[in-house]
Amino acid sequence: MSDAPGTEVVIVGAGFAGLGCARRLAKHADVHITLIDRNDYHQFQPLLYQVATSQLARSDVAYSLHELFHSHPNVDVVAAEVASVDPADRSATTADGRRFAGDALVLAAGSRARFFATPGAEEHSFPLYTVEHADRLRAQIIDVFDAAQREPGLIDSGALTFLIVGAGATGTEIAGALAEMIQHAMPVEYPDLDVAAARVVMVDHGDAVLGPFSEHAHTYAAGVLERDGVELRLGTGVTEVGPEHAILSDDSRIATHTVIWGGGIAAAPLAEASGLSTGRGGRVDVRPDLTVEGHPGVYVLGDLANIAGPDGGYLPQLGSVALQSGQCAAKNILATTAGRPTTPFHYKD
Repeated sequence: MSDAPGTEVVIVGAGFAGLGCARRLAKHADVHITLIDRNDYHQFQPLLYQVATSQLARSDVAYSLHELFHSHPNVDVVAAEVASVDPADRSATTADGRRFAGDALVLAAGSRARFFATPGAEEHSFPLYTVEHADRLRAQIIDVFDAAQREPGLIDSGALTFLIVGAGATGTEIAGALAEMIQHAMPVEYPDLDVAAARVVMVDHGDAVLGPFSEHAHTYAAGVLERDGVELRLGTGVTEVGPEHAILSDDSRIATHTVIWGGGIAAAPLAEASGLSTGRGGRVDVRPDLTVEGHPGVYVLGDLANIAGPDGGYLPQLGSVALQSGQCAAKNILATTAGRPTTPFHYKD
């Protein structure tokens, strides 16, 4: 805790939610913020698929937290892994034993890939939720094309078949980008390779591309993907992933060296470790003002939280929801400091 006077706020996680909260609070000199993240940068997750397909560099989507807050002396950035939190005294303890406590504790640690206990998926697939994931997938794409150029026979064993699991935003974006990469970039990079033999296959248990979105979005996205050569297999899941194959729920087998996992997310492990009540997706259930029942001053935001929507369900795990929830939490922290009541979070789509 800082020696500075005023309100002390500890924020765990520098994704959209944590950053949105910190930037709103940073404008108030009487508020001191400790922003803790395992990385010293904020990653712009919506563009990770462009890093994976070599359209953008890592530096284009990873922004230094120290630079973002260089003009705000009331913000301390701590690059460390948070090992535990104590909602009772609104504190977070890092893996190296440092403890940070405040008048408010904001938990915005984000999410992780959810593999639904699919055999081999965690070991052999490529999720796309962090900069490291994007770097790893980009290296894999280049590796399989290089290998196929050296040994064209590998194409028959699935070297240039890319299986994408999940037709949500992540899967749809990477499918489209991969298809464009194969059509336009790879024939130039590999003129002696039969690039036309490459396949992009996308599977999903549901019956629509971009299921949570509008009917128009379903039709439009599916049409664009199919026009670009993506094979859609809806109503189909994956039951096993191996190093060079995947087995689908219809018992078919696809030879592939690259399974890209966009099949869903769950809350980061910190949600369960916090001891707070969790629900769907392992996320923490929050009150309308984004605090946790029985723990005043503890806010849970973004992908770590189950935030009720107007239709009786929960809001989706989107960057816009996370950012707006962070801004709302900041306003409520300031209201509490001023002795005013907090207000419910209303998401504007």
